[in-house]
Amino acid sequence: MKKLASLLLLVLASGSALAQGARPADVASVDSIVAALYDTISGPAGKARDWDRLRSLFRNDGRMVVHSTGKDGAINTRVLSLEDYITRVTPVFAKEGFYESELARKGEEYGQIAQVFSTYEARHAPADKPFVRGINSIQLVNDGKRWWISQLLWQPEGEKTPLPEKYLKPQ
Repeated sequence: MKKLASLLLLVLASGSALAQGARPADVASVDSIVAALYDTISGPAGKARDWDRLRSLFRNDGRMVVHSTGKDGAINTRVLSLEDYITRVTPVFAKEGFYESELARKGEEYGQIAQVFSTYEARHAPADKPFVRGINSIQLVNDGKRWWISQLLWQPEGEKTPLPEKYLKPQ
């Protein structure tokens, strides 16, 4: 029983440490947390990303979900923990630059929840032509002290799913 209580305290303490590790400016508003999200994953090849900063943006149970069409035409959905995402992209970012930026946004807020459709484009270098565009659907919650990302769900643009004009215009 003592081991279970110690483990529970460790888990709770790590959640508190995570919350305390957030930059206050990153989590003060929906705008600032979305900007921090894009900033944490973008950078040149070989540049280590600040994964602790990314972790500080998400709730401990936060998820990243990619919904896409495979080369065979099948629709795939992959649900990733934050650690799954970091493990998946770290070797890619070591070899290739990745710069994701927001083109436009449609958002709604009610009480302490927010939903943002953030149209994105990604490049291997800031001056390169985008190699992918799509929509990041970001669900956020505010605990009375700060904003948290609860889930990030994205879908890249495809031949059968071109980006609608309404998601290409800034709000």
